[in-house]
Amino acid sequence: MIKMPLKVILAVLAMLILVIGVFSWRLGYQQRVNKQSSGSSVSHKLLFYRNPMNPAITSPAPAKDEMGMDYIPVYEDDAKAPVKSAQQEVDDFFSEETKVSGLGVVTVTEQGIRLSGVQVATAVQEKIQRVLRTVGFVVPDETRIHRVQTKVGGWVENLLINYTGQLVRKGSPILSIYSPELLGSQEEFIKTRQSALRPAPDAGDRTSVQRLHQSAQRRLELFDVPPDFIRELERSGKPQRTVTLLSPADGFVTAKDIFPGQEVKPGMELYTVSDLSVVWVDAEVYEYETLDVHVGQEGVLTTSFDPSLRLAGKIAYIYPYLSRESRTLKLRFDFDNKDYRLKPGMFVDINLMINYGESIVVPDSAIMDSGTRRVVFVDKGEGRFEPREVKAGVRSDGKTQVLSGLNVQDRVVVKANFLLDSESRLSALIDAAMAAKK
Repeated sequence: MIKMPLKVILAVLAMLILVIGVFSWRLGYQQRVNKQSSGSSVSHKLLFYRNPMNPAITSPAPAKDEMGMDYIPVYEDDAKAPVKSAQQEVDDFFSEETKVSGLGVVTVTEQGIRLSGVQVATAVQEKIQRVLRTVGFVVPDETRIHRVQTKVGGWVENLLINYTGQLVRKGSPILSIYSPELLGSQEEFIKTRQSALRPAPDAGDRTSVQRLHQSAQRRLELFDVPPDFIRELERSGKPQRTVTLLSPADGFVTAKDIFPGQEVKPGMELYTVSDLSVVWVDAEVYEYETLDVHVGQEGVLTTSFDPSLRLAGKIAYIYPYLSRESRTLKLRFDFDNKDYRLKPGMFVDINLMINYGESIVVPDSAIMDSGTRRVVFVDKGEGRFEPREVKAGVRSDGKTQVLSGLNVQDRVVVKANFLLDSESRLSALIDAAMAAKK
């Protein structure tokens, strides 16, 4: 026994279903035509032959398609429409401006509707909104990054913060440095202080000495010598070989480029301290979504690895340029991170709720998108289906926003559209052929 792959079996079944559907549709259509022409003595006059699977492909002579199926003859009698009711005449008068090029109105019998499985739904007006989902990347807040540098030259005597990732507090000691320049400044401070404390016969000399002392103290402060160290100099009157420098901010050591005994020079970067109590999340949206985002818009952060983590943040900044490679726009969110659950380098999910207000909506399946236009078939009653071009907006939860082309309570086809589209194209071809003969 020959075993066939599952994909081949499914493909064969799908083709059989399609052929049966087309055959059933044509059967109902042919019965309608036969019924219309049964009382007429006029002979059938051939117009052309059409492809059974694509009515837009025609031939003046009999032919076969790529699957070996015979082209279907189209007769002049096929263009004869049944007698219209008064309401249908009114509908046709007001629907002239809604006609779609290349498509015609289709009339189907009740039996044809049942066999083809045509289903309709009503266009309604309701609030439409969607969730814009994107991926974010956690980075440190650039305004909370501090570079620890020395303003004097010297040698590192002792490292009190000696590894990357260590948590430091503002004002905590980070390293001790031996600097001849700092040592000279200490001695100058002590001497000017002693001179300022001595009684001076001349008031001008006393003022001058006090200014020198204040200048020496100010110099130590500008070298980032801690206030406690200066007070100890005043108390003891003895210079210290090393000076201990303090951290300028709270945060984690995210970079370290210093070791004990190393020579340092003014302006040399020793540490990078990053305050991660607030972090940035950079996210990107596609070019066509840029109109849906604005500064101050709230977003919800979630992660796949921690379902309990759910944080609210706002768009703090929208970058003024797009990425040339990905055609995306970068957004920046601010998130509180007091417990440090968000760590730089993490990928997270960002969800933005976009509200478009109230609008006419129809099921997604009602709209046939050819790439250049979007068409729906409107049920006009009594088996008549009118093609209508619409302008579609956003899609959300299986529904599509319709900006123009439909009214509330219009009934649109949501199933078997492709069969209606096929007959609609055939109807338009017959009309065109008849018009050319006149």
